[in-house]
Amino acid sequence: MTMQEDINPSAVDTEADASAATSAIAPERSAFQRFLTVTVGPIVAAFLLSAIILMLVGVNPLTYYGYILDRSLFSGLGLEQTATRMAPLLFLVASLIIAFRAGIWNLGTDGQFLLGAVIAAATAPLLVGVLPGWAVLVVGFLLAALVGAIWSIIPALLKAYQGVNEIITTLMMSFLGVLLASTLVKLAFRDPTTTVPQTRTLPVADRLPRLFDTSISSGLIWGLIAVILVHLMMTRTAFGLRLRMVGANPAAATHAGLSVPLLTMATFGLSAGFAGLAGASEILGVAGNVRANWDPAYGLMVIPLVFLARFHGVGAIVLVFFYSALMIGSESAARRLGVPQDFTLVLVASLLICLGLGEYIDQHKRKKER
Repeated sequence: MTMQEDINPSAVDTEADASAATSAIAPERSAFQRFLTVTVGPIVAAFLLSAIILMLVGVNPLTYYGYILDRSLFSGLGLEQTATRMAPLLFLVASLIIAFRAGIWNLGTDGQFLLGAVIAAATAPLLVGVLPGWAVLVVGFLLAALVGAIWSIIPALLKAYQGVNEIITTLMMSFLGVLLASTLVKLAFRDPTTTVPQTRTLPVADRLPRLFDTSISSGLIWGLIAVILVHLMMTRTAFGLRLRMVGANPAAATHAGLSVPLLTMATFGLSAGFAGLAGASEILGVAGNVRANWDPAYGLMVIPLVFLARFHGVGAIVLVFFYSALMIGSESAARRLGVPQDFTLVLVASLLICLGLGEYIDQHKRKKER
C-alpha cells in the first residue's frame, strides 16, 4: 500500500471544511464581541452605574427605571409624547451625522437650534392670515435653517482658511447664540401682551398637523426623512464621498483636486442648517412660542447617541427613540420619587464615560491582535 493510499480523501475534505467554517465564524465572532464591547456593554454599564448612584441617594433603581418604562412606553399618552419628543432630536442627529462623517466637530448645535427656534417663533405668527398655512410653515423652516447656517459662518471660515480648531469656535458661538436668542425674546421679538418674556404664540391650528388621531406631531415624519436622506447622501453619493474624504485626509483630498475649504464650508452650512430645522420643528410642531432663557440643550445630549450608533442613520433613530422614552419617563419618575429631573444628564454622562472605556478596550484588543 502506498502512502497516497493511506491518506483518506474524505478526512482531508472534512478538515478543509472545518478550517473554512472556523475562518468564517471567526470574523462573525469578532464583530459580535466588538458590538458587545462598544455598544451593548457601555449601555448596560451606564445603567448599572446610575443605579448605584440612585441607591446612594436612597432611591430604588428598579422603581425608578420601572416608572420610566411605564410612563414612556407602556402608556398610550406617554408613547405619543415620546414620539413627539423625537422630532427635534432627529434633525439634530442629521446635523451631527453630516459634521462627524466629514471630520468636523460641530459642537455649536445648541446655539444654532435656539436661534432657528426664535426666528421661526417670531416670524410664523406674523405670517398667519397673510400666507396659506403650509406656506407659513415652509417659510418658518427655511428661515430657521438659514439662520442656523449663517451662525456657523465664522467657525467655518476660521476652520477652512486658517485651520482654527472648530471645537473651540463652535462652542463659543453656541454660548453666544444661546444668549442672543434669549436677548431677542426679551427685546426685539417679545410679545407685548404677556407679562412673561416670550415670543408671540403660533395658534395650534396653524402648527404642524398631527398624525392620525394622536397628539404626535408630523415633525416626527420629517425628522425621520431627514436622517435617512442624510445617511444616504453621506454613504451613497459622490458629494457625501467628497465630504468624507476631506474629513479622513484633507491633504489627499487636495491632491485629488477637491476644494477642501469650500467642502468644509458646505459641511458647516448643512450641519448648522439642520440644527436650525430642529429648533423650528420644536416650535412649529409643539411649543408654538419661545420663552426667555429656554434652553433644552438637546444638541450636546444627542452627541453620544450619534457616536453610539457609529454615525449610522438607522441605528441613531433607534437610540433616539429610547433616549426620548428616557427623557419622558424620567420627568414622571422625578415627580414621583423626588429625583431631580436633571438626573437624566447623570445617566448621559455615565454613558459617555462607559462609551469611552469601551472604545479604549476595543482599541487595545485590536492592537494586541495585530
